[in-house]
Amino acid sequence: MISGFAELLMYVAPEPIRQANEHWLARIVERLGATRLNAEGLSLMELWLAPQLLLTQTCGYPLMTTLRGQVRVIGRPRYELPDSSAGNHCSLLLTRADDPRRTLPALLECRAVINGEDSNSGMNLLRHRIAALQRNGQFFSSVSVSGSHRESLRWLRDGRADLASIDSVTFAYLARHAPQEVEGLRVMARSAFSPTLPYIGVASLTDGQIGHLREVMNQALNELPDVVEVLGLHEVLPATESDYRILLDYRQEAEELGYGRLR
Repeated sequence: MISGFAELLMYVAPEPIRQANEHWLARIVERLGATRLNAEGLSLMELWLAPQLLLTQTCGYPLMTTLRGQVRVIGRPRYELPDSSAGNHCSLLLTRADDPRRTLPALLECRAVINGEDSNSGMNLLRHRIAALQRNGQFFSSVSVSGSHRESLRWLRDGRADLASIDSVTFAYLARHAPQEVEGLRVMARSAFSPTLPYIGVASLTDGQIGHLREVMNQALNELPDVVEVLGLHEVLPATESDYRILLDYRQEAEELGYGRLR
């Protein structure tokens, strides 16, 4: 019997989302005939790079930077949610609904908050969206790091920031299951689309093993219509590292406009 770490930690809130992911993951592990190792105490990076990794999900930007060549992509989710479909998602640039500024250029020198400096949806897609609007390499008066998209939304609601860049899947989950967390906020703009967050395994996976893992993931989804409904996740699509090259293209486009760093 195989054993390994199997965790889906990119979307863990609100509680119905965490439960649905756990239900799906348990069925996947059962179908694989595997033993799930306890990953408590592991950081995300330790999990992503663990030699005992069976299955997990990462962000597309670290996939193409820190993790590049050290893991293999198993597939990417096809969500059918507002602003997320056909294996793609985007960032939503949010302000408070009562902010009188109604366009991105009007937000020059505002306070931004992001979930993390290595986040595609929080940092990379925002940098790409703002690049053409920056002046002398700067747009914001400050850029703060909150640690999570939910915390970024809290900063926005509390008036500690004026603009937050939020993954569209996260926003859809909160709008449906915890509407109080997005109440009083407005979508000011959207970023370019990018591939949804990839599922990954160890670098030694063969093409055949990847195909089998993806098949099992989809079989489990087919057996769990309640999970499909809650997650808005209809299929795990084939994907490779090359599909995420566009995230580095977005970085390069921003750099060519003189906006290599979000500030």
